[in-house]
Amino acid sequence: MIIVRLWGGLGNQMFQYAAARRLALLNEDLLKLDTGWFAAPASGGAERVYELGVFALKAPFASPSEVRSLRGADMRRLPGWLKRALRGCGYQGARSCITEKHFHFDPGILALKGDVYLDGYWQSEKYFSDVADLLRDDFHIVPEPDSRNRDMLEQIRSSGAVSLHVRRGDYVSSKKTGDFHGVIPINHYSAAVERIAGMVPDPHFFIFSDDPAWARENIHPDFPSTFVDHNGPARAYEDLRLLANCKHHIIANSSFSWWGAWLCPYPDKVVIAPAKWFNRTDLDTSDLIPETWLKL
Repeated sequence: MIIVRLWGGLGNQMFQYAAARRLALLNEDLLKLDTGWFAAPASGGAERVYELGVFALKAPFASPSEVRSLRGADMRRLPGWLKRALRGCGYQGARSCITEKHFHFDPGILALKGDVYLDGYWQSEKYFSDVADLLRDDFHIVPEPDSRNRDMLEQIRSSGAVSLHVRRGDYVSSKKTGDFHGVIPINHYSAAVERIAGMVPDPHFFIFSDDPAWARENIHPDFPSTFVDHNGPARAYEDLRLLANCKHHIIANSSFSWWGAWLCPYPDKVVIAPAKWFNRTDLDTSDLIPETWLKL
């Protein structure tokens, strides 16, 4: 059995599922989802909920006893002195629990056998690129779009649509989160718009943001543009569907717009991603951006 710990926002949950789905296929084993984090998320972070329920994927939820049997006791929130005392007594937790060791791709993950509990981000398509078509089926959004989103889809499909995603939210409101991630500056978007406009004919920019008021005030492409601000965080999957239907993409340092670009089926898509994904320099992000995408 493969159990994957889900946590974070929609994009993070998709990465976690995708890596575990590939491992389960390799092992011809059952995949189950651990959603326990959403009942007691870490304090100080953005409020998150389980969001994979809108997709066509069929993985069942793991029971608390199944999670304990593979993960062992969760020591992450214990005081440091208690963790040290437990390790001093020889307690190492369940051997089936595999915690991500570093941010870049770890080929050893896909060589794991037997019962496995996966705990990490797994943010590289190298974990699942060879099952891309299967994952696109799994990530098919089941609820039909409402009339407003149908109209927007038609507008996107009938134009040279370029998505432009501005990620702010807790990157701005939380100093800790902002110091870790960093906010993409306006001049990056201006340069990306200029770059992509020189590569694709008749671009029409569809601008997505978790801070639509800021985006309207600050993002002004010299091309036809439409601000997509009618769905809100409770229906992030609707924005994801719209993003994925755009032909080209300017993404933020955000797993959400990463997935919007990745799910796009347009064969000649141009994707521009920020070269600097985090403020930190100790994380190797070389496997995060697919090789066919451009870094700016």
